[in-house]
Amino acid sequence: MDSSAEGFALAMDVSCHSFPRMARIAAPLMTSGGCLLTLSFEGANRVVPDYGLMEPVKAALETAMRFTAAELEVLDIRAHAISPRPIKSRAARGIAHFDAKLARAAAATPGTHETKADVVGALATLLVGDGARRMTGSVIVVDNGRRMMA
Repeated sequence: MDSSAEGFALAMDVSCHSFPRMARIAAPLMTSGGCLLTLSFEGANRVVPDYGLMEPVKAALETAMRFTAAELEVLDIRAHAISPRPIKSRAARGIAHFDAKLARAAAATPGTHETKADVVGALATLLVGDGARRMTGSVIVVDNGRRMMA
């Protein structure tokens, strides 16, 4: 509620509109088909403390990805969003209360494994490969079972 129109527009441009803009540029180069990927977060569908403005932006990104997937399917170009739980990364260091987010995610997960970037990378490899050639428009959750828990 406290974001300015300019701040909201900038967040939407950088974190949402950049996906269809990138797809528009990439599609003519993908003459043999292919796959476009983006990263989302559970804040697209649920209220996450301290995530703020990025929640509606990630929801818009997931919708933009689905529409992009539908438009590009005729060119045999697929699109997906990968939605991992919080992951330690350089970018995450700038998020307020990130250590608390990691602790909440770990406490709500049935297993003890931490989701790491290499796991997300392995999923991305699967999605862009032939094994997923008939999948498109999906949001794939990588959270060690967190979303299945009450």
